[in-house]
Amino acid sequence: MSAPAIAVLGAGRIGRRHAELIAASGTARLAGIADPSPQAGALAAELGCAHHDGLAALLEAGPDGVVIATPNGMHAENALDCIAAGVPVLVEKPLAATLEDARRIVTAAEAAGVPMLAGHHRRHNPRVRAAAEAIGSGRIGRVVAAHGFTWLMKPADYFAPDWRRAEGAGPVLTNLVHDIDLMRLLCGDIVAVQAQASDAVRGHAVEDSAVVTLRFASGALGTMTVSDTAAGPWSWELTAAENPEYPATDQSCYRIAGTEGALELPNLRLWRHDGAPSWFAALEVETLETSDADPLALQIEHFAQVIAGAAPRVTARDGLMALEVASAVRRAARSGTTITLTKDPAP
Repeated sequence: MSAPAIAVLGAGRIGRRHAELIAASGTARLAGIADPSPQAGALAAELGCAHHDGLAALLEAGPDGVVIATPNGMHAENALDCIAAGVPVLVEKPLAATLEDARRIVTAAEAAGVPMLAGHHRRHNPRVRAAAEAIGSGRIGRVVAAHGFTWLMKPADYFAPDWRRAEGAGPVLTNLVHDIDLMRLLCGDIVAVQAQASDAVRGHAVEDSAVVTLRFASGALGTMTVSDTAAGPWSWELTAAENPEYPATDQSCYRIAGTEGALELPNLRLWRHDGAPSWFAALEVETLETSDADPLALQIEHFAQVIAGAAPRVTARDGLMALEVASAVRRAARSGTTITLTKDPAP
């Protein structure tokens, strides 16, 4: 099969990245960009592809697949239009701004048999895959505890678009949903959530900080903190060096502990006792071997494979379940209660 023609809907920060990566890809070609802004037209001219004012015109041009990189509140409408047209889609995270909309997407895609990939690109990172393999093969024993940091300092101009200050945005849905997806991948299904949230610094209609506790189906426990107004070196963006826009640090933002060892991510430092596990025995550390590659580029390569018939590595249901947990975090913070979850929420 020839390289599929993939179009991008939305030419903001992440849409531009997708378009540039498709244009540079050897496994796909950039079919067009749809966005009414003058900047989108300039980007299309720069990358040598067609420019469309909206999704309808884009779909009329007949792309083999569409990357949806519009604001969160538009994901459902855009995805449903692509599904109705029979066009495979890669939907940026979160899958939708609400659980109801996410369920509509999953139901429609499964009923129509339209291939769909949820845009949790970190799963494509070789470091994440190496960690999942190490945990899955028992290198740290049975997982008992995990912690993740997502501490970011977003500048004031990030919030210039109204939607970034309104319901459907906020660091829980915009950032923590990525970390939730990786915690599900590495530690298993999440079955209960407690949380507290605060808007004390920014005062927007959504939180700027949250603290979360998780119970996994295995009985393991996890804690996560997220803030988009915290200055610090501990977030996936700053530690994984995936995107050159973010200055990399030499820190790790996840720690996962088991009965026989512990693993830091993304630096892949594996800690194990010298001999039988005991706090009296010295701990030795090794760094797991892996390669580095841009996970967004790997995601585009995989999307091309999904268009050709491969099974998606991150399904629409994976996206739904990550959003289910993120939504539970916000409900738990509002209610002060524990929110219980099912392992596989039905649409």
